Amino acid sequence: MNGIMSWMEKHFIPIAGRIGAQRHLVAIRDGFVAIMPLIIIGAFATLINNLPLPTIETWQENVGRFLGENWTMFGGNIWDATFAIMGLLVTATIAYHLANSYDVDGMSAAVLSLATLIMFTPLTEDWGISMAWVGAQGLFVALINAMVVTELFRLLVKSKFTIKMPAGVPEGVVKSFQALVPMGVILMLFSLIQMGMVLAFESSVHEQVFTLIQQPLTGLSDSLPAALLIVFIQHLLWFFGLHGTNIIGPITDSIYLPLLEQNISQFSAGVSAYDVPHIVTKAMLDAYVYMGGAGVTLGLIIAIFIVAKTSHYRTIGKLGGAGGAFNINEPVLFGLPIVLNPVMLIPFLLIPIILTLTSYFAILIGFVPKTVALLPWTMPPFISGWLVSGGSFAGVVLQIFNLGLAVLMYIPFLRAAERAQQKVENNEAP
Repeated sequence: MNGIMSWMEKHFIPIAGRIGAQRHLVAIRDGFVAIMPLIIIGAFATLINNLPLPTIETWQENVGRFLGENWTMFGGNIWDATFAIMGLLVTATIAYHLANSYDVDGMSAAVLSLATLIMFTPLTEDWGISMAWVGAQGLFVALINAMVVTELFRLLVKSKFTIKMPAGVPEGVVKSFQALVPMGVILMLFSLIQMGMVLAFESSVHEQVFTLIQQPLTGLSDSLPAALLIVFIQHLLWFFGLHGTNIIGPITDSIYLPLLEQNISQFSAGVSAYDVPHIVTKAMLDAYVYMGGAGVTLGLIIAIFIVAKTSHYRTIGKLGGAGGAFNINEPVLFGLPIVLNPVMLIPFLLIPIILTLTSYFAILIGFVPKTVALLPWTMPPFISGWLVSGGSFAGVVLQIFNLGLAVLMYIPFLRAAERAQQKVENNEAP
């Protein structure tokens, strides 16, 4: 065990640390974080419109008697302004954060990235923007567009390929004229790219990228092996004290948010939560696997209250209990500790993998509906299970089962770790 940990600390941790601090991944992460409030609000609006109590049709008809038959338009408008334009939102926020990391005007980069993405977006017959490509379906192009545009903009600005204004001109005007020439060059370049796609393939950049890249990636990501790999890597990073959620968050968000959006979109159109397409989504992992935070540490806290006897462990349980109920687990990770604790390595890695398996198969066999809502990551268990499953108590039952399983699996390892801690406390006693 010591040899494995030494090898990981020497070879794996430095690489993971560099990846976690990589400028473009950080910009993607911060870009998604910036739009997350809008996405959560949009998901709640859809959920309210489509609560299956007892069925979608009955729920909508009953509420319609009081609010009118068009009452769902209220939530639909919120959806249109949030989830439906996710690509537009995220291309601007990523470009903004990436440009700021280079000390280049972030607002100019965000506006330019938004403009070029709209240029790539197919038009409808009446010259409107096709909404099919500005949401999750166009997310991959939105990410690449933001990074390419910002890099080109940075190079042109840093090379002084700009218009200089005399002293005394307001800063806002200076920034606008400084961005004028770079923006013009980039817009002309991207226009040529879009023209080439249309003339050569009779389709847009969005359509080509979706067919060749995004669609195959989506098919691979909505699979049990992909989910297990992501869960394993995330927890391995956490064990070594690295923020696994933030490090691989840009990857998982760009893959799993579009899958969840497709579920929510079909659910809002009246499809049952059991019949929407995707099992593995961000909401599925958050609700059924990461209860209490990474490592299902809410199960560990419950195990502490059941079997722990040492003052150290019981104190950590008390300190971490309130936060653990809202999926905040740093006091447990670093106070118990779990980080770099060889005794806790096996349960910390194994339990989330086991819960991924139980959750996947519970949804696959139809015991639990697929996930149709995106919730704040601090949403407590049981409430989250009910909400993400579209108002089904089967989601709550799955959470209870998973949490109970986690508690049972943590207990023997907790006792082993406690015996070692007990020896330390006995030696320190007067």
